[in-house]
Parts: sequence; C-alpha cells; structure tokens
Amino acid sequence: MDKDQVLQIFRDCGAMLEGHFILSSGLRSPVFLQKAKVFQYADQTEKLCSALAERIKAEVPGVTKVVSPAIGGIIPGYETARQLGVPALYTERVEGQFELRRGFEIGPDDKVIVVEDIVSTGLSIRECVAALQNIGANVAAAACLIDRSGGEADVGVPLVSLIEFKVPAYPADQLPPELAAIPAVKPGSRGIQGVK
Repeated sequence: MDKDQVLQIFRDCGAMLEGHFILSSGLRSPVFLQKAKVFQYADQTEKLCSALAERIKAEVPGVTKVVSPAIGGIIPGYETARQLGVPALYTERVEGQFELRRGFEIGPDDKVIVVEDIVSTGLSIRECVAALQNIGANVAAAACLIDRSGGEADVGVPLVSLIEFKVPAYPADQLPPELAAIPAVKPGSRGIQGVK
C-alpha cells in the first residue's frame, strides 16, 4: 500500500481535515488526521493494518506481542496483532503514567512491538516504551500507520511506519499569518496543559 492509497482512505472516510488545529503535542497545524473516522470502518482499518503487519513482518520478524498506548492505539494495535496472529495488549494512563494492567503479561522471551495510530512527536510511544521497559519487556520496535513527523520523531526504538506524511506544525507563538487568521480547534484526545 503506497502513500496515495493510505491518504485516499483517510479522504474517503472524511478523516483528513483542514483548518487550524491544536495537536496533542501543543503544536498547531493546518491539517488534522482524524483517525477515529477511519477506525469506524472495519474494512478500511483492516486494509491499513494488514499492510502495516506486512511491513512489520519484513522489518521486525518474530514479534510475539503487540502493545498499544490507550486510547488511540487500541484499534490499530488490535487489528495489526490480528493480522500478525499474536496477542494485542495495551497500556493505559494511571495518574498520568502508562501502565500495563488488566492482567496483561509480557514474558522474558516475548518480542514486543508498540503499535500506535499516528506519530507526530512520538511522545505516546516513548512513554509506552518506557513503561514496558520498566517491567523488563523486550521492546524491539514501534510501528504506526502514519508518521507525520517525516521520520524526525524520536520514539526511543526503531520506528516502522506504513507511510511518512510530513505536515507542517508550529508553536502557538510562531504561526504563519494564514493560520493565525483561523480560530483554533482541538480535535485530539490528550489534554494540553494550559489549553481547554
């Protein structure tokens, strides 16, 4: 699956939004990928995650468990794990820190990949990887459907992406005039300090 095919799925699902968006990182962008609009369609999600699973098999063979950061990574993590034929687990925030809960277990022989939906700065994956490494997990790599950093995000382990799609992002005090002229909205799920 190539970049145009992936982005066309997002367009067809009404998930490629244009305007002035506050990203979960706090940066501002003229494009927001509302992946939840794609994930409501199981057939489209299956296409994307099947292609990602094939890339994982080629680049990180032998994965035994998929772990995703809740909440955004749960659906693509589950479907990618299904395509790989391995269990799907997830971490969730407890007092602001990711933890593996709900009786999920990772053994010393497991080869783990963290699967996320979209990477901008890599913060969620870094936090998930750190939580897993703190319990002794062998985190071999991370993977995402779209790397919107264009390969620049540091996730703490090698990153496998279905596609790279570099989208401009700006600090709130360094907006280009055309973006500053549009009211900002925050469609993401993670709260930002100082932004309601």
